[in-house]
Amino acid sequence: MKVYIIDYGMGNLMSVKRAFEECEADEVRICSEPEELFSADRIVIPGVGAFYDGMNNLNSKGWTKVIKKIAIQDKIPILGICLGMQLLASKGYEGKEIEGLGLIDGEVKKLVSKNENERIPHVGWNEIYMINNSDLFLGIDEKTDFYFVHSYHFIPKYEQSIISKTPYCGGFVSAISQNNVYGVQFHPEKSQKSGFRIIRNFLSI
Repeated sequence: MKVYIIDYGMGNLMSVKRAFEECEADEVRICSEPEELFSADRIVIPGVGAFYDGMNNLNSKGWTKVIKKIAIQDKIPILGICLGMQLLASKGYEGKEIEGLGLIDGEVKKLVSKNENERIPHVGWNEIYMINNSDLFLGIDEKTDFYFVHSYHFIPKYEQSIISKTPYCGGFVSAISQNNVYGVQFHPEKSQKSGFRIIRNFLSI
């Protein structure tokens, strides 16, 4: 099982790499060239930062076309983490409006707090509740806590794309999927036992 993590200049890649290694992936590689992805069994798009910067980096370094081919034609499982999940969308509005990878229909917009206790960015542990069943969440109980750091959220076009939501800012989408493409708004690599279960499930898909 070869897991390739995309290095497009956004976020701490080593913590993600270590987490996949601890979950016993056979080979975990950080990739700096798009062509490397064609040898992968699983692909991870990590990332922390703004949607515009993330997509601009993917576009300028030649990642976008390769990711789309591997996802749509080759059907290799892909996992987006945090910003990586958001980049799966059709369009985002953080920084400047820009088209996303378009692998899961939807848009990325800023969180809006509903009361004085909801601070943005949303940072820390929070629970999830299931909307649709997914192999990515096998063995994960309702109201399991995961670790979040974000100011924007994914708004899917279709309800069937939603795996889970989190009760914050009116209830934002915390995990999504469409065919072989998956995304989690939380950081599984920072979410201890439950996060590692998500990683192991992804390796088993």
